[in-house]
Amino acid sequence: MIRVLIVDDHPVVRQGLRTFLGVQEDIEVVGEAADGAEAVSRAEALRPDVVLLDLKMPGVDGTTALGELRARGVGSRVIVLTSVGEREHVLPAVRAGASGYLYKDVDPHALVQAIRAVHDGHMLFAPEAAEAMLAPAQADPGAGALTEREREVLVQIARGRSNREIARALVVSEKTVKTHVSNILLKLGLQDRTQAALYAVRHGLADR
Repeated sequence: MIRVLIVDDHPVVRQGLRTFLGVQEDIEVVGEAADGAEAVSRAEALRPDVVLLDLKMPGVDGTTALGELRARGVGSRVIVLTSVGEREHVLPAVRAGASGYLYKDVDPHALVQAIRAVHDGHMLFAPEAAEAMLAPAQADPGAGALTEREREVLVQIARGRSNREIARALVVSEKTVKTHVSNILLKLGLQDRTQAALYAVRHGLADR
């Protein structure tokens, strides 16, 4: 079962999501929260697999809550589910740790598929959100510095795979994969695998 926490300041939205998700055979809604502070507290206590998180809430907003979840070591995957359309909100949310970014007019069945995909380690964004991430990256030539093998490893990172899984997929040693990962981070000026995965999404490499 995929354990889901719903975070939204509107009771009718929470109830609607709970009702729809509750009929899915592989999804269990384990809790709700009405603001960012409560979201952090509930996520710490419940340790859900996936958090559906609104951005615009009273008190602690969604982006701040995302950062706090990461700071406290909560490993839940987070899908931003918002009505906020301004593009400038997308990158801060993703940098804070969001694995997905969808809008509240998303088709319900597409939302279910998104929950499953993010739970499996993928990153998933509405087309408008993806465009917002790509826009500042157009002039970045960094990907051209990677070898073909490093690009392959980067794609695997974006799919949420561990070094061991990448080694198995590419038929190389785990030590070789670690070397490739180090080279990728160095060449692209990135700090960790999360940033590498985001880079791959922004540059359209994750869908290869």
